[in-house]
This record gives sequence, C-alpha cells and structure tokens, in this order.
Amino acid sequence: MKTFSFELSNDHGLHARPASMLIQTCSKFTSQISLVKNEQKFNCKSMLGILKMAGVKGDALTIEIEGADETEALDEVKALIASNFNE
Repeated sequence: MKTFSFELSNDHGLHARPASMLIQTCSKFTSQISLVKNEQKFNCKSMLGILKMAGVKGDALTIEIEGADETEALDEVKALIASNFNE
C-alpha cells in the first residue's frame, strides 16, 4: 500500500471540478484508491463519495492506494495535487 498525506490548499476546497479531475485520474487505475479525512475513507472513483467528504482548504487528507499499479497511480495523483487541481 502506498500513502501520501497533504493539506488541501485550493481556495474553494474539493468542489465538483477538482473532484471530477481526481476521479478521472484515479479511474485510469485498477488499484483501490481512497481519500482519508478524520479517519473516514472515501472512494476516489466516486463523485458522491468525494463530495460527501466536503473537503475544505486546510483539511489534512491522506491518499491510500493499494493494487498492482499503485506506484503509477500515486505519481499521477501527487502531480494533480501539486498542480492544485489546476486552479
């Protein structure tokens, strides 16, 4: 399992557009990918799951990835987060 912890830094949080970008990125991989907030896991391939998480600027989040392509998935997810979801 690969993990990556970060602080959500985009001004409007993880609203529909960046959530959609995260889902598109994660859906390319066969690995299970979860976003963890306050010890609660949310499926990174589900719009409902991500929006239900209600991520706001400053939230401490962790990405957990487990599966055959976890290294590649982690690299792409980290790049998306580093780009601040292109905002």
